[in-house]
Amino acid sequence: METHEYTNGEITILWKPKLCIHAGVCVKMLPRVYNPKDRPWIKPESAKTEELKLQISKCPSGALSYKTNP
Repeated sequence: METHEYTNGEITILWKPKLCIHAGVCVKMLPRVYNPKDRPWIKPESAKTEELKLQISKCPSGALSYKTNP
């Protein structure tokens, strides 16, 4: 499955577009990070790592996940 990766140096956000149901939870919780009109549309450097982890845990489809960077 296609996966896009976006990193802030501490963690890498993984986005699987085929799983995304466009519920908008990410955009509502962290609009400074997620802006579908921008390219790239995910800017993880615009939030703290803990904020990103909390938001990703609320993704209803599982399209967003993350991995910690070594």
